[in-house]
Amino acid sequence: MPANLQADAFAGTAADYARYRPPYPEALLAEILARAERPPDGRLLDLACGPGRLALPLASRFSEVWAVDLEPEMIAVGRAEAAARGVANIVWSVGRAEDLAAPAAAFDLVTIGEAFHRLDQARIAALAIGWLKPGGALVTLGGVGPLNGDEPWQHAIADLAREWTKPAFPNGWAEAAPGADGGLAGAEVRLRAAGFADVQSHDVVAPLTWTSETIAGYLRSTSVCSARVLGERQGAFEAAQRAALLALDPAGVFREDARFGYTLARKPL
Repeated sequence: MPANLQADAFAGTAADYARYRPPYPEALLAEILARAERPPDGRLLDLACGPGRLALPLASRFSEVWAVDLEPEMIAVGRAEAAARGVANIVWSVGRAEDLAAPAAAFDLVTIGEAFHRLDQARIAALAIGWLKPGGALVTLGGVGPLNGDEPWQHAIADLAREWTKPAFPNGWAEAAPGADGGLAGAEVRLRAAGFADVQSHDVVAPLTWTSETIAGYLRSTSVCSARVLGERQGAFEAAQRAALLALDPAGVFREDARFGYTLARKPL
């Protein structure tokens, strides 16, 4: 398994993940819920949930939420944030999504945020169609992110990241786990093969504003530019990053039209 896709690839990143990853736009979440047609008392299963970037904002729309992640620190940060927000209907658990023992036909919606490319896609699709009620939906979603955007500042950051992480990723970091597909078309094929119907992909564009601080925090939250990957070079990397950004815009403000995409598939009635 490539280093950035191993089970412990996000160790030590949970606090930065919760603080610096942009929230999913409300318009995106509302669109997904409308297309999913979930009942008002429905149940949500959020796989590879991280610190709850989906589970927390969606909790008020469901009677119960299960949130599962293999990184214990992610679950700890998610639990703490839920307590701070007064959210009490999330059942948090540590473990691999592929090993989850969930009841059959128990959920109205299964979500996978920015993680389907890291999972055993065929197994997850087969399990999810069993976990869902008839007519229930599975949604995989994610955003492009600063390392993959088209703005000049994003190209500069991506070039720096590749240069500074060569010791860890001499051939570049992997885009998907072996046997998985990182693209929307591949996700659609997997879900149809598992028996899902009405498989469709959509996207939402939302403006985002970044600073050199929030960009640095975002990169620390990734599996490719984390403190674990860069070690004692982390500070020097962030200094080089800050210098490159300020050379592009001395005001230190960087904007993008961020694209968030999702694939929704429905279990037949």
